[in-house]
Amino acid sequence: MEKKQWYKDKVFYQIWPRSFKDGNGDGMGDLLGVYEKLDYIKSLGCDGIWFSPLYPSPGVDCGYDISDYNDIAAEFGGMEAFKKVLEGAHERDMKVIMDLVVNHTSTEHEWFKKSRERIEPYTDYYIWRPAKSNGKLPNNWDSLFEGKAWAWDEVRNEYYMHLFAIEQADLNMDNPLVREEVKNILRFWLDMGVDGFREDVITFISKKEGLPDDRIMPASKGIGYYNHGPRLHEYLEEFHRDVFSHYDCMVLAEAPMINPKKALEYIDENNNPVLDMMIQFATQEADCLFTDFNHIPFSLRKLKRAYSNWQNGLEGRGWNMLYIENHDHPRMVSRYGSEKFRRESAKMLAVSYLFLKGTPFVYQGQEIGMSNWYPSDPEMYEDVQTRWQYFNVGTKRSPEKRLQRLWHGSRDSARTPVQWSAEPNAGFTTGEPWFYVNENYVDVNVASQEQDADSVLNFYRKAIALRKALSCVRHGDYREYNKLSSSLYTYSREDEKQKILVVCSYTEKEVPFKAPQGFDLASAELKLQNYAKADSALLKPYEVRVYLWEK
Repeated sequence: MEKKQWYKDKVFYQIWPRSFKDGNGDGMGDLLGVYEKLDYIKSLGCDGIWFSPLYPSPGVDCGYDISDYNDIAAEFGGMEAFKKVLEGAHERDMKVIMDLVVNHTSTEHEWFKKSRERIEPYTDYYIWRPAKSNGKLPNNWDSLFEGKAWAWDEVRNEYYMHLFAIEQADLNMDNPLVREEVKNILRFWLDMGVDGFREDVITFISKKEGLPDDRIMPASKGIGYYNHGPRLHEYLEEFHRDVFSHYDCMVLAEAPMINPKKALEYIDENNNPVLDMMIQFATQEADCLFTDFNHIPFSLRKLKRAYSNWQNGLEGRGWNMLYIENHDHPRMVSRYGSEKFRRESAKMLAVSYLFLKGTPFVYQGQEIGMSNWYPSDPEMYEDVQTRWQYFNVGTKRSPEKRLQRLWHGSRDSARTPVQWSAEPNAGFTTGEPWFYVNENYVDVNVASQEQDADSVLNFYRKAIALRKALSCVRHGDYREYNKLSSSLYTYSREDEKQKILVVCSYTEKEVPFKAPQGFDLASAELKLQNYAKADSALLKPYEVRVYLWEK
């Protein structure tokens, strides 16, 4: 089948199901709540949905520890509710993609239970190793979530690998039977009508033969031996050949520690691509080192470098996935913007990425400028990674400093319930919410912003509509200006019909502004702005403008 590239014209909305909308009053977000809000999502201009995991799961890693790939969890409404949402989305000309998590499963999965009992054919479905002769771990690799990458199983009397939580056992993708299981999962959902997948840490599925000790990395030991491992491309090509090439679907791959050159090994449209897009982390690293918990002052130059490297690096060969928020990072207003200038900076951040070349993703709550959550007690955090960081990293620091580190870095800030109204529990549920609601919901919510023509929500609608109306955003060339500026991000998009100039101020100070050479603002139409009046020579705090020239 010749695959269409419909994803290049879509804007996706990411739903993290637990916290989107509770439709039955039990305190947990569910598919009934999603169904109720399909028209809302469509009203944003979004015509695709990415669901974070909906499968049955013990919930150790909020659904990324899957115990059954071929079902929908009862707390989300089960399979019938999913089919109703899928049908409702398709009726609205919206695509639906699922999260595919096959680097690991829950230790509650039937495969793992049988593997630990050495029941064939499941014996080698996971990465098992005995202790070394001196009683030590099989190697010195680290888990990215908690401790070392090995856990002892008393039933099998061996260690199993877990690159993430202890209850997330890594699958042995070198076993062809495991790869057949993955292909069956893919076919199951594609045959149902799902339009594609976002593949979770898919670049980790091939580990270096022999699993050698890591003598290079001082931290996160082992990552050089499993990220982009020796048979990764072979396995992705197999999945593409045997499954994806037979469906009109999209495949988006999460890829930590990747650059454009490496990405093109998988997504180069001129050279038999095995994936459609990759999720890079570079644009999430302008205020941290390696992980969100290692906070440093925000650097606009670092952010601009990341944006431009990906725009230029993929030009004419690969397609960008664009995002500023998702379920794995704190809220962007609190990171790259300003809670003091929440409305202004939320609008500016929206424009900064929505007019780049690629397929934009909007994360739930981003469209109203939701911000970080600041709990008073570390025990209030739900996330397994966050809790490990507090109780095991930097323990010589004061409790206050350790808690502030979580405020900067925890992904739980992106997982508080969506703030629908100023009603109790932010209108998320009529019951007791499964997780804490951000206290600012009275001021920051969908209902109030629906009534405000100048709200962040309505600005997102305008920005997305403008993006879709401009051919130069879909097809045009990208060029950055003022590269050395630590306050302004300025770029243009241009095709044979039109050109735009996007001007973004990333500071709460007023900044002098002069249009780049060749851009006569007097002959342009100011299509989008976040202040009522625009001073041609001066930008206000977090001001943004989009100028258009028709040819």
